[in-house]
Amino acid sequence: MKRFAIEFAYDGTNFFGYQGQPSVRTVQGELENALERIFKVRIYTQAAGRTDAGVHAVGQVAAFNCPIERLTPVDIKNALNANLPADIYIKRAWEVSKDFNPRFAAKKRIYHYYISTKNKNIFLRNYMWHFPYKLNIQKMREGAIFLEGEHDFSSFQKGDDKKNPIRTIFKVRILEPKNGVILIRVEGISYLRRMVRNIVGTLIKVGLEHWSPEKVKEVLEARSREKAAGTAPPHGLYLYKVLF
Repeated sequence: MKRFAIEFAYDGTNFFGYQGQPSVRTVQGELENALERIFKVRIYTQAAGRTDAGVHAVGQVAAFNCPIERLTPVDIKNALNANLPADIYIKRAWEVSKDFNPRFAAKKRIYHYYISTKNKNIFLRNYMWHFPYKLNIQKMREGAIFLEGEHDFSSFQKGDDKKNPIRTIFKVRILEPKNGVILIRVEGISYLRRMVRNIVGTLIKVGLEHWSPEKVKEVLEARSREKAAGTAPPHGLYLYKVLF
């Protein structure tokens, strides 16, 4: 039996997150429903990561077994796009080894978070965090350096997350294009629940100059969610790319 991987994008606005759940609309649910329509049997998928409700993806990756040997990657891509809703799009498909699991095979996951400091654009309200306040980008960059490397990220995890808080962040970049949109790019191996959004919330405190850049190091070392800033809203966050 062949096994395929797919890279796909989705608009997370109308989903209750990625992971399949009963009685609510999820990305995994829609993907597996489409596969069932194609193959007439339930096909289960494994993804590189799970995104929360309202979070988007540009380059999510999932893998599944294909019960029809003659299908090619192009066939898989076209069949899925013909059966998926308009807010999910398959960008490419390729054949992988039978033991390929994108969750464990991923070497790097890159997230993008977009913040608009311009006048509010209601047509972008689901895709950027509108934050019309002056931010000191240089101080945010100085604070972000403390997050790079292997650390205990207990201060940046969701309160009920019981996973091992030791994570590795390769790089945090903060870019400010001329159109007034700030991009926070986080590159790491894996993440705790809401970790990127909590990092963004803390860097915003630094950008407002309510906290010094060194406060980020203090929050990190406190290993307490209560010491960090609030959580940035989900709609500015995108799973941008998964590297293997």
